[in-house]
Amino acid sequence: MPRLPAPDLDDAVAWVAAHLGDLALEGPEGVAASRRFTGGQAAADEAAAAFDVRGYASRRSEVLPVEDRGASGLSPFIRHGLLPLPRVWDAVQGGPARDVAKFRDELLWQEYARHVYARVGRRIAQPLRREPAVGQGWEGEPYREDMACMSAVRHELVDDGWLVNQTRLWAASQWTVRAGRDWREGERALYRHLVDGSPAANGVGWQWAVGAGTGKPYGFSRWQVERRAPGLCASCPLRRACPVQDFPPAQTGAQVPAAPGLAADPDPQTTAGPLTVEITAEPEAVWLTAESLGDADPALAVHPDLPAVFVFDEPLLRGLRLSGKRLVFLAECLADLAARRPVEVRRGTVGEQLAGGPVAVTWAPVPGFRTRSARLDVVERHPWPWLRRPAGGSARSFTAWIDRHGGSPAARRR
Repeated sequence: MPRLPAPDLDDAVAWVAAHLGDLALEGPEGVAASRRFTGGQAAADEAAAAFDVRGYASRRSEVLPVEDRGASGLSPFIRHGLLPLPRVWDAVQGGPARDVAKFRDELLWQEYARHVYARVGRRIAQPLRREPAVGQGWEGEPYREDMACMSAVRHELVDDGWLVNQTRLWAASQWTVRAGRDWREGERALYRHLVDGSPAANGVGWQWAVGAGTGKPYGFSRWQVERRAPGLCASCPLRRACPVQDFPPAQTGAQVPAAPGLAADPDPQTTAGPLTVEITAEPEAVWLTAESLGDADPALAVHPDLPAVFVFDEPLLRGLRLSGKRLVFLAECLADLAARRPVEVRRGTVGEQLAGGPVAVTWAPVPGFRTRSARLDVVERHPWPWLRRPAGGSARSFTAWIDRHGGSPAARRR
């Protein structure tokens, strides 16, 4: 592929439109950047430095006005390894105890989702414990434009590529628990737009919202909107005929056989990856994955003079049809990194693009990494920077997982 764009927003958008636009959801002409997020280590460091954990516990679920939100907005940088979870965990040390405990609880939830995904793999697209609580059906689009709450969610998703946790719950519950749509289709629709889109966090989050993970579906209604986004209902064309006035009459779905590996992990070592660096020969390059694009990537850190190589996986991206916002974010991450060290960007299949060359890589807790790395000459594997290294035991619930892996009292009460 041609050289990376300059670390400039307009250049990144033009570069993605020209070289990846045919893979984007919107096509080359529709590629745009997130209104809110810029990719790269510099942007991640700035966001981390600006985050103040004070008030997080009471304000993390606020939606409107925007200035009252307590959500950190760090998730895109966490998702792509620019801010590893251990770093973010340590960064809030010394803050108010209640806020620190709640924030760290959310980091543990992210780690829990990664553990579940590392165990069950693509089985994440099937109900983990129960059938979802599906509503009786809904006329028209689930995210109706004449509903002020759903219109706000849709526009922020499309423009920013991000939603606070509260509106993600609204979207999931509206799609399935109320409107009766397949939760997997709804999850994929959000995943395409979310800059922090993750099969682990998004998959587990949707399962919990629709009751497939716990049997307790989230019942979105007007009450949540009036509480978390005061004033929004007053602006709604349907304020006197609200279609979500009451909680949906959803029932708990039937129990299904738990996904293999959920109740107990027969091989925690495979789930966790290497404990120490594994070296068989000298690498000629560092293979970068979308899980780990930051300066703290262990393989990058020990090989500052080797070229870093990232492959835009064409078959994968053609199937996913991600929004251009996500592709621009990735391009910005790579362009930022290229300002400090040699970076090569390629397009095609990972196996063909990296064939023949010995590479170093940081192990990643996703099934795609295992299948792709098995076809490459990986001569140096570095451990993944876990916040809690997988230790077996049950992951049927967050509480069961916490009991095995350790966490705050707040986490145990989740």
